[in-house]
Amino acid sequence: MVNIFNKWLSHPLYFRYGFFILLIGSVILNSFFLQNGSHFFILYIFSVLFLGIGFYNKSTWFLIFFTIIVVSCRFFLIPDATDNFLSFIIYILNYLLITFISVGLMKNVQKVKEDNLELTKALANALDSRDTYTLHHSENVARYAVEIAEKMKLSKDLCNIIHIGGLLHDIGKIGIPENILTKPGKLTNDEYELIKTHPKIGYDIIKHVESFHNNGVLDIVLYHHERFDGKGYPTGLQGNQIPLVARIVAVADTFDAMTSKRVYREKELDIEYTLNEIRKNKSTQFDPEVVDVFLSLFDKDK
Repeated sequence: MVNIFNKWLSHPLYFRYGFFILLIGSVILNSFFLQNGSHFFILYIFSVLFLGIGFYNKSTWFLIFFTIIVVSCRFFLIPDATDNFLSFIIYILNYLLITFISVGLMKNVQKVKEDNLELTKALANALDSRDTYTLHHSENVARYAVEIAEKMKLSKDLCNIIHIGGLLHDIGKIGIPENILTKPGKLTNDEYELIKTHPKIGYDIIKHVESFHNNGVLDIVLYHHERFDGKGYPTGLQGNQIPLVARIVAVADTFDAMTSKRVYREKELDIEYTLNEIRKNKSTQFDPEVVDVFLSLFDKDK
């Protein structure tokens, strides 16, 4: 239930629509059907709750104006024998209190989300700073992966998950010795096997973050080196067994790795060469659908 509520709070637009639906619905009910139903004032309370959450980023005067409209509808459509001008003022003060409490709640939720994203970026930058050749790699992978996801018309929620997962996809390399990460020559078999443990290390690092459970971030960290033909690591998943979010990040990861300088390579590879390599590995290393979408991003502007 808490997760559902948090998910709704990620979409203020829902509450904006909800505010107008509740207000209009209340006015219609009290005007034509429930003129004597004074207990339906609760609908107006929910209206200002939705007002504060949905329009939390609007000006104070905007919120006051619509709160007064709600109070006026409640005051004149549900009359009480004891109502007078003082009652009207008290109603306004009480409803304004509810409005601004809900505004504060929503602003706090947004601040927590922003702080979490900043922390995620800080972790990614801390990892990238261990190797000057991979500086900004995580940010680039996150950006490319989101562009693929948007082109595939995935939901905004899923794009946000892919963004966070892209930033954290290599977090497990924190557990890999620096002399291996920055080795200029070819890795030995033992060193390569150690490198291949970084998805599981990353998974173990962030699996305790409750918000990452069941949303796809853990899947990205654990499975971004799986191959479509089943020859990847750490578990050898193949085809659609690999979560879509991980298949997307795999393409973005490869593209940035090939088009950036690396300690084992003096200069970055040509973009055309990189795209051809990704195209050649379609249906073997990469999901063919994801590859097609990714390549389409370069059709008009290379």
